Amino acid sequence: MKKDDKAWLQCINCQAVYPLSYRGYICRECGDLLDVVLDLDRVDTRSWSIFKDRPKGVWRYRELIPVDSSKKVTLNEGGTPLIECSRLSKWVGLKKIYIKFEGANPTGSFKDRGMTVAVTKAVELKVKGVICASTGNTAASLAAYAARAGLPCITVIPQDAALGKVFQALAHGAVLVKVRGSFDQALRIVFSEAEEIGYYILNSVNAWRLEGQKTLGYELAEELGGEYSVFVPVGNCGNIAAIWKGLTELKNLGLIENTPKMFGVQAEGAAPFAKMVRENRDILDPIKDPQTIASAIRIGKPVNWKKALRAIRESRGDAVIVSDMEIREAQAAIARLEGLGVEPASAASVAGAKKMVEEGRISPDEVIVCICTGHLLKDPNPELFKPKALIEIEPGKQKLTHELSKLNILQLETTTH
Repeated sequence: MKKDDKAWLQCINCQAVYPLSYRGYICRECGDLLDVVLDLDRVDTRSWSIFKDRPKGVWRYRELIPVDSSKKVTLNEGGTPLIECSRLSKWVGLKKIYIKFEGANPTGSFKDRGMTVAVTKAVELKVKGVICASTGNTAASLAAYAARAGLPCITVIPQDAALGKVFQALAHGAVLVKVRGSFDQALRIVFSEAEEIGYYILNSVNAWRLEGQKTLGYELAEELGGEYSVFVPVGNCGNIAAIWKGLTELKNLGLIENTPKMFGVQAEGAAPFAKMVRENRDILDPIKDPQTIASAIRIGKPVNWKKALRAIRESRGDAVIVSDMEIREAQAAIARLEGLGVEPASAASVAGAKKMVEEGRISPDEVIVCICTGHLLKDPNPELFKPKALIEIEPGKQKLTHELSKLNILQLETTTH
C-alpha cells in the first residue's frame, strides 16, 4: 500500500501502513495499535512564527494535525494556563514547579484536546454515531463534542464513575450505559459490540485522540523552552504517549533542541504500568480489580501501554507509584497553597514529583511541569477535604466575629501592610 503524501496510519508493531481514510483502530495484520505518522519532510513548518499570530489552542497547530480543519468541531479547547507555583514548589521540595492546568478546558479535562480532533475525523469519515467506554472524563468530553457535531453518542461507564462527569454526559445528551463492573469490562463491551451497533469508537485506542492530545506537548515547548521534566498521571497511558509524540515531532522539525524527561505516575492500587517500568519488564501484567480514590486513573489494563513505555524509555524518564494518602495530601496542597482545584487523579502528578524528590530520584534543583488533567468539580468527594473551620450561627443571636475569635482565626493587626 502506498503512503499518503503527507501522513498515514502505521502499526506500532509490524509497521503495516494504512491510509488516513482507514476506519479501524488496530492493525489488520497483527492486531496492535496504530499511530498517525507525519512525513515531516513534507510539512511546511520550520519556524514558530507560523503559529505566533493565531489564537492559543489545539487548532493553532493545524499544519501538524492531518485532518480537514475546515470541518473542525471545536469548543476552543487547549491553550490552558501554565502556572508557576512558588508555595507548592517549597512543599514539594523543588526549585521550581509549574502546573499545566487542563481543568481549564471546556468540559474540565485534557480529554477535550483529543476529542476536537477525533470527532472532527469522525465527521470527515461520515460515521453513523460515536461510542466510548469511560471512567467519566472521556464520556463527558465525547458527549459535548458529539453534541457540537450533531452526532449520536453512547457512553459506557463503570458503576462507580464520578457523579460530576456522569452528569456532564447526561446533560449533553449521551445515551448512558452503566456496567456493573470496572472500566476494563466496559471497554471490552465497547470493543465487542461497537461494530454491530455501527458506531465509531473514540477511546484512546483510536489514534486520532492522541493527535489532539499531542498539542499539550506543543504548548509546553512553546511556553517554556529550556530544560524541564514532565510528570503525567497515567491511567490508560494515552496522554503521556501523546505529549511525547508532540515533543518528538517538534524536535524532528528543528523547532526545539532538547526534549524533556517523561515521568508517569500511578496510584498504588492501579499501577500495572508503573510496576512494569520500575521492574524493567517489557510486558504488562494487568490488574483485574484496580482500586484508588483517583477514579480517572482507576484502570487495570491500559491499552496504550506500549506507546507510553516508548515515551518513558526514549525520554530517559521513569515511573512512580503513589498512595491514595499521598494523592489526597497533594490535592489539598494544590488547592490551599495555590488556589487551584484539581481532581484526585490530577494531583497524582504532584504527589509523584514530591515522592521522587524525597527518594532522591530527582534533584531539588530541577524544573518540573506537573500535568493536572482535570478540574476539582469533576470528582466532588467531600470526604477528601475537611473544612478549615465550620461555624454555625443563629442570625440575630450570635455575632460572626465573636465565633471567629473563639477559634483564633481572625488576627486583627494594627500594622500597615
